[in-house]
Amino acid sequence: MRNFKKIIVSSVMLFAVIMALTVLSAMADGEASVKSEAQVVGDLGILVGDGNGLTAEYLNKPTTRIQAAIMFLRLKGLEAEAMAFQGTENFKDANLVWAGGQPILAYLKANPVLGWVGAGDGNFDPLSSISAQQYYKVLLEALGFMQGMDFEYANVIPFAEKNGLSKVAGVQAFKNANIATATIEALKAKVNGGDKTLAVQLSDDQKIDATKLGALQYTALNLQQSAALGNYLADSNGMTLYLFTKDTADVNSCTDKCLAAWPIYYAENLIVPAGLNAEDFSSFKRTDGKEQSTYKGWPLYYYVKDTKAGDTTGQNVGKVWFVLDPAKVTVRGEATPAVKPAENQAPKTYSIDMQNFKFSQAELTVEVGSTVTWTNKDSVKHNAVAVDGSFSLPLLANGESGSFTFTKPGVYDYYCEPHKSFMKATIIVK
Repeated sequence: MRNFKKIIVSSVMLFAVIMALTVLSAMADGEASVKSEAQVVGDLGILVGDGNGLTAEYLNKPTTRIQAAIMFLRLKGLEAEAMAFQGTENFKDANLVWAGGQPILAYLKANPVLGWVGAGDGNFDPLSSISAQQYYKVLLEALGFMQGMDFEYANVIPFAEKNGLSKVAGVQAFKNANIATATIEALKAKVNGGDKTLAVQLSDDQKIDATKLGALQYTALNLQQSAALGNYLADSNGMTLYLFTKDTADVNSCTDKCLAAWPIYYAENLIVPAGLNAEDFSSFKRTDGKEQSTYKGWPLYYYVKDTKAGDTTGQNVGKVWFVLDPAKVTVRGEATPAVKPAENQAPKTYSIDMQNFKFSQAELTVEVGSTVTWTNKDSVKHNAVAVDGSFSLPLLANGESGSFTFTKPGVYDYYCEPHKSFMKATIIVK
């Protein structure tokens, strides 16, 4: 009888172990490691955010000159030294920043060799927003390249691209989320004249935690943009990803010949764009045993007729295949995804002059996909900054122009940052 009881107890224990392993296996399925770009640079201590951390609100704010300067010092390993600086000579407008930021400006003024000589007339202009070109210049210098020797400012974008920095080059309203994207590019790039990446160099100098560098090797997902389709997901090579509306009922709806035309996309570890929620990405095991990545529950696919980066020939095929615009795609099963095909219309262009401290058109109505170009005709600098942060042009000198393409409908109130109390206007996008 005792032996019989032992057999029963052992069987129960074995069954419990098997069930536990089964549960763990089921839990592991669909739990691919996913981090947003903001999380990656945040974990490394490279991007810190404001007092509340890397919130969506912070990531959506325009990037300022003082933020760019701090990022430069951080990537050069000089931030602590700058924060502890006790020099008393400073830029005239240093009082515009918080008390802890003023020693940083004084440090930059005392070390002009670093390249931060200010905006003229003894000012630094710390709260002025910057462009993608300006931030890529910061990153190139953090990598050890020198303006005037290795590159000229006018050629920052093509020179940066040659060195693996290009993802946000076309961004017209540079935000803190774009800092994360561009900074990851720089961390993965080799320093000028060396064989180490910037991340490894910072790790060797004990400026960042070496145990957290692994996330930089995750597979990247990108956001592409077109006037017709807006933003849409693409893989690390720029190849477009699609959803299949018939997957609403069954994620295995595409099989056999369907899969031959629409190959699955899968990556075990992912870095997703800074503005997206990493928790919206996962993976699952198909009935054929293969793993497939998902976004908001939608399995991700390629299309075989897309032959190069930027191709979107799979859009609206059979009225069931669509690109994934994160702002429009709903969670699978909750509702039909908002994937209305765009009409093929040539994008339009509009011009606005900045003259006599006014925008030439106080209210302008344009179509989705239109590009608006502002040109400064005053002797003082002007820019155009959206109240909601959707676009922010750098300060433009006399004769200089800046443009922005509106990909979403809405009412966009904006102002000139140096003269925001009276220099205002509105653009309506339909």
